[in-house]
Amino acid sequence: MNPLDLIRTAASNTVRSKLRTTLTVLALFVGAFTLTLTTALGAGVSDYVTTQVASLGSNDVFLISKASASAGGSGPQKFDPETSSPSSGTANPLTGSAGALTPADITTLKGIRGLTGVTPISPVSIDWIATSTSDKYQLAIAPTSSIARADLAAGSQLDASSRAHQLVIPDSYVKPLGLGTAQSAIGTTVSLGITDVLGGTHQVTATIVGISNASILSSGAGANASLVAELARDQKAGSKALDRYQVAVAHFNPHSSASAINDLKQRIGAHGMSAQTIADQLGVVQTVITGITGVLDAFAIVALLAAAFGIVNTLLMSVQERTREVGLMKAMGMSNGRVFALFSLEAAFIGLLGSVIGVIAAMLVGLPLNAALAAGPLSGLQGLHLLLFQPASLVGVVVVIVVIAFLASTLPARRAARKTPIDALRYE
Repeated sequence: MNPLDLIRTAASNTVRSKLRTTLTVLALFVGAFTLTLTTALGAGVSDYVTTQVASLGSNDVFLISKASASAGGSGPQKFDPETSSPSSGTANPLTGSAGALTPADITTLKGIRGLTGVTPISPVSIDWIATSTSDKYQLAIAPTSSIARADLAAGSQLDASSRAHQLVIPDSYVKPLGLGTAQSAIGTTVSLGITDVLGGTHQVTATIVGISNASILSSGAGANASLVAELARDQKAGSKALDRYQVAVAHFNPHSSASAINDLKQRIGAHGMSAQTIADQLGVVQTVITGITGVLDAFAIVALLAAAFGIVNTLLMSVQERTREVGLMKAMGMSNGRVFALFSLEAAFIGLLGSVIGVIAAMLVGLPLNAALAAGPLSGLQGLHLLLFQPASLVGVVVVIVVIAFLASTLPARRAARKTPIDALRYE
């Protein structure tokens, strides 16, 4: 019997006992259905979080702030007129630590080997935004927007090297500002109002280059470096006393090892500052996501293990019922290996059938559910596809289940292969 004949025979034998095979396929279907949905859930949430991470910066960036005054656990710190000010006691919304960086801190950071592109970010406070025909609306500029990548609904990312004043505004501002649609808003010039420390008012114009979706990890508009610098100058009104920075952005080698990154953090910490990567800030979130999807996957694996025992039972019964048939095949010269392969292929067919049906059913349920959730309870999370069906993951589910079915078949297939023709033909 050649390999093609083995495959044909195994396929026909699979449906010989329809009820038994159907029940086994249903058990595999449950496991495949559950595993497909949990895999899609993990992929969907991870993809959304990855998109949100991009709004905070790239993976080769440190967000550096002044170390918390109580971080050392040694009690209150003495007042230093050079570094202590009302602004320096403000909690940093990015890192949660208090303090403000000074020009001396920036110079120190530039001298640390391994850090490049150290850029201080001045806090800017916008009073309002308006077009020539709209009312004025409050607006906040995200502190690290100049180095972040927004989750865009339309337009393009900010150009850090451009001298033009560029702005990315949230999608929720399009209609109030009378900009029509997100696409038609691109290229519109808007005015930004700002009040300086002396009480004077200023207006700065900027061009909208992008419209961003709502984000759970960052809020406000995005401004490129040129616009932020202009706003910061107007806000200071020439005052030297406000040379304080909320946070500094520094780049490091993206191929650095974990030990090299930790070494950089320690050297920065030695100068009274703390550094965090994007991974540091989102580590807990990603751990929770991984834990939840892991628990859900465990339920699917339990269902598959139960199905594996069903396969063992199905094939053991099949071997017993077909004992004389096995004896006849061996008497006609069929080798032990081919008998083993025949029963293993039958199990693989059962696994393939159950997994494919389970995957298809999961997609038929998941895709409409995605649309319903996006239009209903999750409408506020733009860009979120709760269930993301990736081709590689779907194929992986099928392969895993077929392998489990094949492994489950080894005991009954081995028992069939070891039967001697005489004993098998005498079986009643």
